[in-house]
Amino acid sequence: MERRSFLRTTAAFSAFTIVKPGLAFGTAANSAVRMGVIGCGNRGTAVISSISENTNSNIVAIADLFPDKLQAAETNYNKLNAAKGFGAISKQNIYKGSKAYMRLLENKDIDAVLISTPCYAHVEILEAALAAGKHAYCEKPVSTDVDGCRRVIEAGERVRGKQSLAIGFQIRHASAYAEMVKRVQRGDIGELITVQLYYFSSGTPFIDIKNVSDDEFRIRNHYYFRAMSGDTLLDQGIHMLDVCNWALQGHPVNAVGRASAKGKLPVGDAFSNFQVIYEYPNEVSVSIHTTKVGPKFGDVCCRFLGSKGSAVAHYSGGVFIEGDNQWDSGVARTDAELTPAQQAAGVFNSSLHDADSNKDKAFIDSIVSGNYINEARSGAESTLTAILGRESATAQRLMTWDEVYFSNQRIDPKLNLAQFV
Repeated sequence: MERRSFLRTTAAFSAFTIVKPGLAFGTAANSAVRMGVIGCGNRGTAVISSISENTNSNIVAIADLFPDKLQAAETNYNKLNAAKGFGAISKQNIYKGSKAYMRLLENKDIDAVLISTPCYAHVEILEAALAAGKHAYCEKPVSTDVDGCRRVIEAGERVRGKQSLAIGFQIRHASAYAEMVKRVQRGDIGELITVQLYYFSSGTPFIDIKNVSDDEFRIRNHYYFRAMSGDTLLDQGIHMLDVCNWALQGHPVNAVGRASAKGKLPVGDAFSNFQVIYEYPNEVSVSIHTTKVGPKFGDVCCRFLGSKGSAVAHYSGGVFIEGDNQWDSGVARTDAELTPAQQAAGVFNSSLHDADSNKDKAFIDSIVSGNYINEARSGAESTLTAILGRESATAQRLMTWDEVYFSNQRIDPKLNLAQFV
């Protein structure tokens, strides 16, 4: 079935297939949310493992382009199901190839889907999933381009109040970050003056796969290609931009940036580093420095500077406010602060220790309760913020939000997906 025809059919059919929560989850025998996973690589496996471990969910179907990904996923996901007393994934619910996601979405036994493919495919699959009446958890960024972001916003408006749509920005669910943002917004650091963000990541392992098509090579090494991943700023720096948008309750009005590929392997066209200065409303200047290069992961931090103090949040290094209204989240700033018991637990030195579990529970609980969440606009605006920075750095000039938003930019990955059957 071609995608256009599929979308028309599922959109018309979804009105009859969405079951009210009280009916769908009314008995103990049918209390688990039945999950389908589209994209079974490292990220998909990490996310669905967390969802399985933290919520009442049953993995019932999987889809991927590649048989090796499906084989590994079947083994891993069946172990997750077995740990909760659920059966193995049925062989008929394992879908391979470029049409795999459409076949999975036709499966009436699926309540919700995790979309964890490379970014280039997010929008198309998300639109199809929502049209099929499925609740959706889509990894970030929502798209590689402006057109995709606008389509996600429109899709979110169509299903608002009818289905849950979550985007993979789990930091918003980290208790320490949430408390810090609340305090910044109520004025604990006074008038906000400027913000510093950085995300220093190690490089992505290169998969030197032989005797495959150029398309397969690019898909398996998608982080090295802008049309596949959106580039470094969208892939990882976007997390700090999302925290900034969240805290400032808005998006930037313009940006000017620089970027280079220095130090990166001579593969693909993605940059190894970005430095961008954004202007937000009320003349708040925000800088971000992000890297994805080298053998060792560095630090990740956001620092909000105000007239009465500063609010600081690291991945590892504490979350706290210094100034007139001091506050500390209790997350250790150094490993030396931890007792042996705390070190063994491996929890209190990470500000994200409860982010994944809280995010997972919020998504699944929204489906069961019928209090549906919709993160389409915030997810798309954070992606657009990163795109604004990327495009400014590429053009090496100042660009405005409106200039980028109304550009209707489309990035074609130029893939022949028909070869994957």
